[in-house]
Parts: sequence; structure tokens; C-alpha cells
Amino acid sequence: MNRDLLMSSAAHYRIVYEINPYMDMSCQPDTKAALAEHEAISAAHRAAGRTVRIMESAPQCPDMVYTANGAFVCDQRALLGAPPPARQHEIPYFRAALKENGLDVYDAPYPFSGQGDALACGPFLLAGHGRRTDRRIHPILAELFGHETIPLQTTSDQWYDLDLALAVIDTHTLAYHPQALTAPSHSRLHDLGLDLIEVDAQEARAFALNLISDGTTVTMTTGAPKLAATLRDRDLTVAELDTTQLRKGGGGVRCTALTLDNPTPTPPP
Repeated sequence: MNRDLLMSSAAHYRIVYEINPYMDMSCQPDTKAALAEHEAISAAHRAAGRTVRIMESAPQCPDMVYTANGAFVCDQRALLGAPPPARQHEIPYFRAALKENGLDVYDAPYPFSGQGDALACGPFLLAGHGRRTDRRIHPILAELFGHETIPLQTTSDQWYDLDLALAVIDTHTLAYHPQALTAPSHSRLHDLGLDLIEVDAQEARAFALNLISDGTTVTMTTGAPKLAATLRDRDLTVAELDTTQLRKGGGGVRCTALTLDNPTPTPPP
């Protein structure tokens, strides 16, 4: 998983609206530093042996750098995101790019934050709802991709997408911040029988969980030394990268890459 990634240039990244708690139009990212952060992330993926495909960004789409929200992709099919109005101009570009990469592309009939609220973990698809994703999209995800869809709701807009509250480390391991999930969602997660790594509030707020793991190498932000140490103790290679500028828009490492090779769930024998 996470060996084939679609990224978009950070050339037009800026804050021109406020659609999550991290955005502040009076606190603009430093363009040169943001480009350097983005290039370092892309280089880290390549150093880990991952394929990085680049989709050019559009000047009128300042959040296009967060490609994870553009769709969920599995088995050569893509369900496009249906983002807040401020980001809807991005979707035609995603449709074109995904078709150019040979995927069958479907439109979402309800609000859907793409991969931000759809994280594959073995046979499960951990599916966020209640913030930017309408729960009515979950049966569509299940039918289109075949995973057992697990509805999960976060506790506040601080965790506006599920990929800020939890991270898939491998097909049987998750890292998560317990207080980011509602009590029913927390119980549902524990019932899955997965290996769960708890992350504290300080590191979760620093975007520690907005990471990318291929099961061997974890690419994550700096500022989360406890999680990084825990992952290394599990014999994982960990690359820690600065995401100061990208976090001003409410995104980190995971947000900047759309996975094209999510594994198809294996049916039970």
C-alpha cells in the first residue's frame, strides 16, 4: 500500500478562505518554504521506493496541493471527492488526471472528503462522517470497492478529516488519538481486533497522524518524537519532515498524496 502516489504542485498554495480551524488568511504560508517542504516530502517518497506522479496545480485552486481530498482510489477505480464549495473547482482537474492514469472515475452524489475520510486497512475501509463527509456515501464506497466499511466520527472540527485522527501503519496496525473519536466510534474501532497505537493530544495536534506508511517506511511530520520512537521500536524506518507551512492550510504529509494502489480486500475463504 502507498507505493503509488499522486501529488500536486504547491506552486499556487496560499490561504484565500477559511474552511477549517487551522486556516487564517492573516497568516499566509511562505511560498518558498512551502515549496521546499513539498519537495522534501516527494523526495522522501521516492527515496522509500515509491512512485510519485505529479498533477499540475491550477492558480484558482490554492488547496489542490492536498491531493488526498480529490478522490478515493482502489482497484483501478476512483470515487471523486465532493468537497466544500471553496474547493469544488479542483474536481475537474482530478477527474482528468485520474482518467489519464487509466482509472474508471465515478462522481460522489453526497459530500465526500475523498481519502481524507476513507482509509483502507486490510479488509476494512475506515470511513469518516459528520464533518465533511455525508454518511450516505458509505454504502456507495462499500459497493464500489468491496471493503467492509467502518463508520467513524470525530469529536470536533479540529479533526475535520479522519486522517488527522488516525493513521494506517499496515494492514493490521493503526495509530490513533482516542479523544479524537466519539465514544461509539472508539468502541467500534476497538472491536475490529487491530493492533492499536495510542497517540497523545500534543502529538496528534501537531499532525502526527497525518502520515503515510507502506508497512516498511513511515513518512511523517517532525514534532512527534514519541510516535516516531514507537514506530522505530517496531522495526519501521521513519522519515520525519518539516510541515510547518503546509499545516497552515490544515494539511500534512498524508494530505499531500492520493494513494493509487490501495489493496483490494481479500474475500473470506
